[in-house]
Formats: sequence, C-alpha cells, structure tokens
Amino acid sequence: MKKFKKIILILLLTIITLFVGVFGYTFAKGYNMYKISIKEFPIKECFSEIQNRDDFMTVNEVPEIFKKAVIAVEDKRFYKHDGVDLLSIGRAILTDIKTLNFAEGGSTITQQIAKNEYFTQEKHFSRKVAEIFVARDIEKLYKKDDILEIYINTNFYGSGYYGIYDASWGYYDKDPIDLTDYEATLLAGVPNAPSVYSPKVNLNLAERRQDAVLQKMVKAKYLTEEEMKEIQSKQLTK
Repeated sequence: MKKFKKIILILLLTIITLFVGVFGYTFAKGYNMYKISIKEFPIKECFSEIQNRDDFMTVNEVPEIFKKAVIAVEDKRFYKHDGVDLLSIGRAILTDIKTLNFAEGGSTITQQIAKNEYFTQEKHFSRKVAEIFVARDIEKLYKKDDILEIYINTNFYGSGYYGIYDASWGYYDKDPIDLTDYEATLLAGVPNAPSVYSPKVNLNLAERRQDAVLQKMVKAKYLTEEEMKEIQSKQLTK
C-alpha cells in the first residue's frame, strides 16, 4: 500500500513538474513574441497609420446603435476591463474543456486588435500570451473610444470591405452615419464570420446573425424587446 501511494505521489509530482515546465516555456515564448512585435512595429505607430487613413471613421461618425451593437456582441464588458476580461477567459476555458476544442478564446475587442494587427490567426497559447501583453499596452496608451475606433476601422466585413466606411458604402451606398438601425445592427454581426455573414453572400444567414446581435443588445439593456422586434420587422428574408 505504501509503495502504491509512493508511485502515485511520484506520478503527481511528475505531472505537476511537466505542467509548470510547459506553462513556463509557453509564457516565455509568448512574452518574447510580444517584445519582438512591438519593437518592430510600435503600437503608437500602428495606431497612427490607421488613424491617418482617408476613410477613418471616429465614434462620432457612426450611429450610436452600431457602437452599442458591436460592444454587445463582441465585448460587453469593454468599458469595464483593462484589455483582458478574466471572466470571459474563464468562461471560454470551461467551454473549451467541455467541447475539447480551442474554439472559444474569450478575447476582448482590444485583444482582437492585438491579434489582427500583430499576430497570425493560428490558435496557440503562446500567441494568446503575446496578444494579452499587447492588449494591456494598448489600454495604457489609449482611451476606450480610441480603441473602439481602431476596431471598427480595421474589421473585415466580407465581400472585400475592410472598415465600416467601406462596408457602409459597399453594401448600402451611404456614409456610416446614415445607416438605418436595421443596416447598422446587421453589419455589426458580420465580422464574426465575414465570408459566411456577408449580406451579398447569404442575407438569410446575415439576418440570423443579426438576431443574435439584437438579443445580446436587449440583454445588455441597449434595446427594449419592442425596439428589437421593430428592427427585425425590417428583415428582408422573412
């Protein structure tokens, strides 16, 4: 019995040692990725390039409902966290464990900017570590509205349109500020899977995604049930 307990103890210590070793290696690799990335392309330089584009839209040049839709569906605690939402990450980890799939990342809007501007879309933990460090730096340097502006101006909206300005003109032939509630909430859901939710590719799927956006807006108290139904009544595939 004592021999059996000793074997179990050795196995547990071995597993713990391996875990600590792998975690340490992953953390160090991610931190190194972060340091190299911001040295080669400083965050202020990255943001400045985007902000100086001719088609750059400020938060005052897009509808309020569009901003609320983006926050509700992508990062409901956007104005409360410092670039990393531990609650969302925790929920994502639990989901990944249940599904045995690294599908949920718990990424905030700031983390998504870090990933899109600095790293590949490949899913591995060292990249996640690097992304978190970049996100924290972004939050130290910029206000929330500045970060949101970068996000809506760099997202891919499908059908070749990058940024809300191109998407608004490409899909609806108008400035973003002139988007209707229906159009604004539809576009807010497209970046989740642009090739799938592009209104030009499959309007039915785009509107199903829009329903999910609207429901999250109601949950976040950005819309009432009545306002949601009013927007849904404009859906074109009913």
